[in-house]
Amino acid sequence: MLTLKNIHKTYTAGGTDVAALKGVSLNFRKSEFVAILGPSGCGKTTLLNIIGGLDRYSDGDLKIGGRSTKEFKDRDWDTYRNHSVGFVFQSYNLIPHQSVLRNVELALTLSGVSRAERRRRAKEALEKVGLGDQLHKKPAQMSGGQMQRVAIARALVNNPEILLADEPTGALDTATSVQIMEILKEIANERLIIMVTHNPELAEYYATRTVRLLDGEIVSDSNPYTEEWPAPEKPKKRKKEKHTSMSFFTALALSLNNLMTKKARTFLTSFAGSIGIIGIALILALSNGVQTYIDAVQEDTLSTYPLSIEAENVDMSSMLTTLTGMHSGESDHEKDRIYPNEVLYDLINTMNSLETDTNNLAAFKKYLDSNPEGLQDHVSAIRYGYGQSLSVFVKDPEGSIVQSDLNDLVARIMGADMEEMQSSIPMANMMSTTPAFSNGMQLWEEMLTDKDSGKLNPLLYEQYDLIHGSWPDA
Repeated sequence: MLTLKNIHKTYTAGGTDVAALKGVSLNFRKSEFVAILGPSGCGKTTLLNIIGGLDRYSDGDLKIGGRSTKEFKDRDWDTYRNHSVGFVFQSYNLIPHQSVLRNVELALTLSGVSRAERRRRAKEALEKVGLGDQLHKKPAQMSGGQMQRVAIARALVNNPEILLADEPTGALDTATSVQIMEILKEIANERLIIMVTHNPELAEYYATRTVRLLDGEIVSDSNPYTEEWPAPEKPKKRKKEKHTSMSFFTALALSLNNLMTKKARTFLTSFAGSIGIIGIALILALSNGVQTYIDAVQEDTLSTYPLSIEAENVDMSSMLTTLTGMHSGESDHEKDRIYPNEVLYDLINTMNSLETDTNNLAAFKKYLDSNPEGLQDHVSAIRYGYGQSLSVFVKDPEGSIVQSDLNDLVARIMGADMEEMQSSIPMANMMSTTPAFSNGMQLWEEMLTDKDSGKLNPLLYEQYDLIHGSWPDA
């Protein structure tokens, strides 16, 4: 049935190897009540966990039904624990918010058993341990002995071949302990029970076999079983075992039931989760708003300060250098001497020496019209100016008709002084005739139009507010 061959188990604690089991070899019969005795720390629980598949041995071999577990994968261990082994713990490990019946049913959820069949088998197991009339009680409404009976029923509901009990009477009084031992003794008539206990009197009276451990080794065995599991003469194809699984609807039902049982916890968890989701949404909204604002500022800036290429342009860097750099420091002069300040002289000389560059705008326009590498997809509008100012006339306060142009207005105010200044200072004359300067002095400008429709560029509707009249449509 179950064979342990030279089992070793070593734990690493604080950089030191601790041997919990040292070459344990045991054979178990198909049906017997085995009690494992020994002081605390001798390896009893470790041995039980290895038999139940809850822990892995370091060396040796564990054979189940003649099959070595060395070749077991995780799914094989899951199947073994779910179908072949039942567990009874000292602390019961019952789910407090579930009824007794539901606690026992849960052991069948991974076995692919239908709901009706689960309920029927759970009721039979509870009746077997004397709790058939308390199916709908909660664990908190029961005594320690009754809860241990529920744990036994849960271990038996899957009809396992092996029942493992870890101190099943450790938290019970003497009378209740006797009742639990009677139940286990009756179960041992039809299956293997391995029990870890500190009580030698109970083991001696109820167990059919007592194994004593000391420091990870077997020191005595009251009823050893030496017969090896017979190996088949020829390799036989092993029947494929059903792996543990839970249907989607079963998992969903269990989840919903758990959520509804803990309403306050579910509400608080949902509330906390919603705060996180709302916070993330607010951050995304804020970042999107900031990005939209940045895009709008960029559009405003580009519309106010567009990229301009003139037919003629003047390099102003030399003049700026003269203004900011040439006379920034102090010079050493002798006392009682007079020295001229040449800043204005240098500035005028620099202005007179400025060079004007000429651009071939005709060729550049042809290049833009060819739409190089999808240029039109990356600009809002392209405007071509031909050096013509709008001739707009208004009446002055005296009733005379005058041209409403800033250059003309300055000339009328300055009069002869303006003409004399332009003739005496070449720089002033150049500024009045150079498009880069004269266009900046114009009062009226042509609005951007959309190339495809011929109407105003959509960007203008966001940049300007209409105060009076209407937008031009052509």
